[in-house]
Amino acid sequence: MDAMLAGRFHLDSKKFVVEETPVPVPGPGEVLIEVKAAGVCLSDVHLIDGTLVPQFATSDVVTVGHEVSGVIHTLGPDLKRDLTVGTRVTLEAGKTCGQCADCARRRPCTQMRTAGIDYDGGWAQYTIAREDTLIPIPDNLPFDQAAIIPDAVSTPYAAVVTTAGVRPAQSVGIWGVGGVGAHNVRLARLVGAAPIIAIDPLPSARERALEFGADFALDPAAPDFADQVMKATAGRGLDYAFDCAGIPVVREQAAAALGLGGSLILVGITPKPLTIAEGLTFNYMCKQVRGHYGGSPESVSELVRLTSAGRLDLAPSITDHIPLAEAADALHRLENKIGDPIRLILVP
Repeated sequence: MDAMLAGRFHLDSKKFVVEETPVPVPGPGEVLIEVKAAGVCLSDVHLIDGTLVPQFATSDVVTVGHEVSGVIHTLGPDLKRDLTVGTRVTLEAGKTCGQCADCARRRPCTQMRTAGIDYDGGWAQYTIAREDTLIPIPDNLPFDQAAIIPDAVSTPYAAVVTTAGVRPAQSVGIWGVGGVGAHNVRLARLVGAAPIIAIDPLPSARERALEFGADFALDPAAPDFADQVMKATAGRGLDYAFDCAGIPVVREQAAAALGLGGSLILVGITPKPLTIAEGLTFNYMCKQVRGHYGGSPESVSELVRLTSAGRLDLAPSITDHIPLAEAADALHRLENKIGDPIRLILVP
């Protein structure tokens, strides 16, 4: 076992290729994971199209993929956890830098590295994982569902539960019901939000949102869109508006739909400037804007427990399984919304 197949992005030439590369060897505190499933995310698309630039890259080529599950294949030296070969795991989508002053003081790292962007991820037959990033998964949780928990599910989960802190009976609007937004709908339902209003220009996405638990599904281009939101919230406006699209015009529309003390939660990412067109009323209504990025170790562990206990069924989120060798096709399908996918899964 000297070589393996991996989906690699060359930062210098901006080329993505599936190619043979040496099987990595785990160092101190690391393990080698045999990958069983890897999700395809819009962040992967944005990495390759150049709109998402690695902040902490240490090489000019990186193996893509931050949604990964598999089994422990080889143990590296000096492990602190009692890990065993064959254990089924999902991998956190990032890791602390381990070098900054905050890490030295065991405080939240402000220079988090993202798998598949800053360091090698899991679009490969094997990948290296630092032992603290491993979350064991039970036998009743399929690998494809476990793979998408970090990011596709944990990102909106943390946005709903931690960043927003949504309480039962609070109203939420969710702009963009794709891979992240579809789960945002389900998680808002899980915590008791009401009403839940999904907003998407695609009719199929709106239909899916209703199936996933939204109370209303609106077209953002409708002439009476603002009136529909006010009617659905009994004239109060939204308590929380989640931008899962990362589009400036969405943020302006979402901010305008907030009620007294409402918050705009920026879940989707974009390099474009944040602008709020609303003037005096934004201050008068005491509205807020909160940034959000990714999930957390706690959110991944909690979601593994929730899915294992049957509180959250992620099977409807898996749109298709695609061989790793056809990763470029998977990127094309996601970027162009062919088949309106929630999550495509690469299988080595």
